[in-house]
Amino acid sequence: MKFMSNMPGLPLQDLIVGASVYFPPLFYAVGLGFVIWLITHRMLRGWIYAGDIWHPLLMDLSLFVICVSLALALLTM
Repeated sequence: MKFMSNMPGLPLQDLIVGASVYFPPLFYAVGLGFVIWLITHRMLRGWIYAGDIWHPLLMDLSLFVICVSLALALLTM
C-alpha cells in the first residue's frame, strides 16, 4: 500500500509535513482571541457573576467565541 502525503484533498495535510508541525491559521485566531477574552472577561467579570446573567458559564463561552471570531477577522484584514 502506497501512501502519498501530497495528494490534494487529504484531510489535515496542512498540519503535519514530515517531522515539522505547522499550525493552521485557526490556532493563531484562538490564541489572539484568548488574549482578547482575558482582557474582556476581566472588565466584565463583576457584571457576569453579579446575578444579572442567568448562566455565567454560558456567557463566558459565548464571549470567548465572539473574541475568537473578532481575532480571526482582525487576522484576515
